[in-house]
Amino acid sequence: MKGTKYANAVGAVRAMENSLLGKSDIEQMINARSKAEITAMITSGKGVSAPEDLSAVWNMLKEYAPDCKELEILLYRNDFHNLKAVLKAIISNREPDQYYIAPSNVGLEELKEAINSKDQSGLPEYMRKAAADAYELVTRTLDGQLSDSLIDRSALEAMQKSAAESGSEFMQRYAQLQTACADIKTAYRCCMLNKSAQFMETAICGSHDLEKDSLIKASLSGTDQLFSHLETTPYSEAAALLKMSSAKYEKWCDDAIMELAESARVLAFGSEPLAAYYIAKETEIKNLRILSVCKEFGADRDTITERMRKLYV
Repeated sequence: MKGTKYANAVGAVRAMENSLLGKSDIEQMINARSKAEITAMITSGKGVSAPEDLSAVWNMLKEYAPDCKELEILLYRNDFHNLKAVLKAIISNREPDQYYIAPSNVGLEELKEAINSKDQSGLPEYMRKAAADAYELVTRTLDGQLSDSLIDRSALEAMQKSAAESGSEFMQRYAQLQTACADIKTAYRCCMLNKSAQFMETAICGSHDLEKDSLIKASLSGTDQLFSHLETTPYSEAAALLKMSSAKYEKWCDDAIMELAESARVLAFGSEPLAAYYIAKETEIKNLRILSVCKEFGADRDTITERMRKLYV
């Protein structure tokens, strides 16, 4: 990863950054009168870049850096989401195709084969235990929520483990941020639903920033104690926003990831700029979806502006 290994890939990404949506593009869309007008702006090319499908972005990055294993960590959430989709489909006797998220490191057919055959050897090592444990749990208890929680926690554990093994400080910070943001949301929901310590043990991952046992202990004492505990952590600002609304909290989490991505802009080599570009495109597409929904439901300018995620450019 060090040295000039990905110099050509970084050069290509730097050139493509010029096509990312900027502040003026977003302002133009916010001022649009309708969802249809936003669509017209994109398709006509009048100063607004058309968003690429994330699969196309991912394929492009892998063409430039096919052996960059660190990048694959960015898709772990999709991999484990697809595992949940396959398990649910089997239990309900449905096809999982409509729930499948791309891009992913693991194909849908691979997942279906692993679950149906009860042989996880064809899956990446980071997924095997989670696939076996979740299948056993859901078939024994028929508790889809508990199984989903196990898979979500396993995804976070896998991200942290692979990031640590990669030696990339950027990916380690990315995994820790993703974990902490997910754990806080999970802990809060567990408080609101009076979940047991056993459920929390299955659902909460823990990280360098938020120790698992302390978070569970605080959560079991109620929301006031949970927020008091979070005030002593690096996530006090996020917790204060969560008190106000889940939407404000989700925006804080997305913006924290984008701030991390921005740290890679000064780097000329390594995989970090490639990961940052993928995160930037992911956020760009999310912003366009938020815009589309807000326009469809007639949200005012201030509401839309408040919900926009931090831009990379």
